[in-house]
Amino acid sequence: MARHRAVACGWTLALMLAAGHAAAAEPFAWPDGRRAAVSLAYDDALPSQLDHAIPALDRQGLKGSFYLTLASDTLLTRRQAWVDAARHGHELGNHSLFHQCRSSLPDRAWVPAHRDLDTTSVAQMADQVRLANVMLAALDGRTVRTMTVPCGDTQAQDGNYIDAVSSEFVGIKLGQGGVVADMARLDPAAVPVDVPVEVTGEQLIARVEEAARRGTLVSFTFHGIGGDYLSVSNEAHDALLRHLAAHPDVYWVAPFVDIMQHVARVRAVRNTDP
Repeated sequence: MARHRAVACGWTLALMLAAGHAAAAEPFAWPDGRRAAVSLAYDDALPSQLDHAIPALDRQGLKGSFYLTLASDTLLTRRQAWVDAARHGHELGNHSLFHQCRSSLPDRAWVPAHRDLDTTSVAQMADQVRLANVMLAALDGRTVRTMTVPCGDTQAQDGNYIDAVSSEFVGIKLGQGGVVADMARLDPAAVPVDVPVEVTGEQLIARVEEAARRGTLVSFTFHGIGGDYLSVSNEAHDALLRHLAAHPDVYWVAPFVDIMQHVARVRAVRNTDP
């Protein structure tokens, strides 16, 4: 009898472990059964984004996320174009007021002394990030916001400033990687990004196909499109957009804020399931 009980307990444990593995392997629930989410984001409020990226997105019926450094020239000279982009469904995200980065890191000679994160306090950065949200709301009227951390640098003069502002955002792009390995382990305050520079359309398409195989999220952060700096050619960018538009049943292409709100809803449902 004792042996039978032991065998029964062993089978019960095996079934529980199998159920646990099945739950862990359950694919993430993207809208309409799509296999992956794709975030097309663009940093620094560059002219080529207004001239090339937004028209290309609009031609394919896709929506992007534009992370504005509020001190950028285009906010002064082409403010209405950013307002129009938001009205057409593109996201305006927070990329800080002045794009502070750490001058003490390698290859950072370009960081001006008055915008050096190494000499800026956490309190100062928190104030600037919150003010940037207020300024963005004046452009698009929205209150839910996401952020991309300039240079991926979080360490201010006296601590990690992202810790002080993470509650202000539903998602923060931070870190390297691009394709999320496991949605269950994704930290909404540290979503990894791919930063393509001088890549081909085939290379970009390979990244979204990887996300589809994994059933997760790929998060791009572009800069110049057909110009400016850290650039991707119009041809490569267009090839990616055409591929995404041709497979709407596979890829959910949406503003990052929509993606992260969806992630939060799915997690809330899973956490309340018995």
